[in-house]
Amino acid sequence: MNFLWPEGLFLALAAPLLAAAFHARRPKAVPGMAAVMPKASRWQKHLPPALYCTALAVAAIAAARPTALLTLPSQQRTIILSIDVSLSMRAADVLPTRLAAAQAAAKAFIKEQPGDVRLGIVSFAGTAAVIQQPTHDRDELVAAIDRLQLDRHTAIGSGIIIALAALFPNEGIDVESFGKRVPGKEAKPPVPPGSNPNAAIILLTDGRRTIGPDPVQAARMAADRGVRVYTVGFGSAQGAPIQVEGYSIYMMFDEETLKAVAGVTNAEYFHATSGAELKKIYDNLTAKFVLQREQTEVTAFFAAAAAALLIAAAGLSLAWFGRIL
Repeated sequence: MNFLWPEGLFLALAAPLLAAAFHARRPKAVPGMAAVMPKASRWQKHLPPALYCTALAVAAIAAARPTALLTLPSQQRTIILSIDVSLSMRAADVLPTRLAAAQAAAKAFIKEQPGDVRLGIVSFAGTAAVIQQPTHDRDELVAAIDRLQLDRHTAIGSGIIIALAALFPNEGIDVESFGKRVPGKEAKPPVPPGSNPNAAIILLTDGRRTIGPDPVQAARMAADRGVRVYTVGFGSAQGAPIQVEGYSIYMMFDEETLKAVAGVTNAEYFHATSGAELKKIYDNLTAKFVLQREQTEVTAFFAAAAAALLIAAAGLSLAWFGRIL
């Protein structure tokens, strides 16, 4: 526990002084009181003063404005799902296919997010495009996922860059200007990777780039903005064949690229080898986005506790002695 105003803890020194004052005090007998008041036991005599002293100590902690690392519901977030729709996602080493498994799990993930989380959808094959701008409308998001169509090539880097453009629509981010300096526009200084608590990208792909920008270089662009890129890889280490224009082509799975993308952005990589495992991965991601650990001021808790102790001490004093000590 930390304190925003640690000097306030010196007020706690008043507690032992108050305890000493209670012990030094000699209560005066009230004529006729003994006849109407029951004789107090030893613990009854000492409990109200002890509660008073404890209340004072707790109030001193409240005055110091304590903070604690708590797991709390996240603030409004924007999450972009960037989904690979290249032909390799037709492979069936994740049943029924890589793409179908990704669609089913993505829809489940969307439905489990709280209402204050905005989500957007990017699809990428040879190029990338925003097929659903960030929104709170879950039906629109699910409909966008159902409309996904397979296409040629795999531009994973483009999928990351266009997802960033959806997160930061006013920064003029696009694939054409990637890696180039825009005249008349100063680049923002980079922030620590993963430091943006309100934006994230989930990249769903088999991780084998065939065209477009380098995914790791694109991930560094996200890292400079503090955006984590969580990667979910589809497929087995052995790969799987698909039919393309009558030819059987083996689609290999590039796991190292996805690990590198996640590592650069201070995020995590997940490997999906089955629909059931994919569901567990999305449950894990849901927990990460819905809850976050933050240093939170807990002054109100200690102030309420001090007030409760004072009320309890006063109530017991009135009940047992007919007066507030």
